[in-house]
Amino acid sequence: MRTAAERTVEHPSRQDLQLGEVLQALADPLRLQIVCTLAASGTELSCSAFQLPVTKSTSTHHFRVLREAGVVHQRYEGTARLNALRREDLDAAFPGLLGSVLNAAHVRT
Repeated sequence: MRTAAERTVEHPSRQDLQLGEVLQALADPLRLQIVCTLAASGTELSCSAFQLPVTKSTSTHHFRVLREAGVVHQRYEGTARLNALRREDLDAAFPGLLGSVLNAAHVRT
């Protein structure tokens, strides 16, 4: 049986966010779709709440890239991994970036 400590997920701190990593994470259409869905929901969503046209392992990869870049925060609740957009951290590190990306994504859709 896993302990609570084993069910934690590593995230970069606000100070460690890198513009290149954030932009690379947001450049993928599937990851951008995830971010847009999180932004529209305004709440945490489990990985299974996303209807992604990829395998579970590929989906896991995309969420990991977003987490490691500092775009999303993940936490466990029971067996579910919940995802939240790190809007405050991104806005503090890169003012206006997330809003511009989300606006541009909505214009294209």
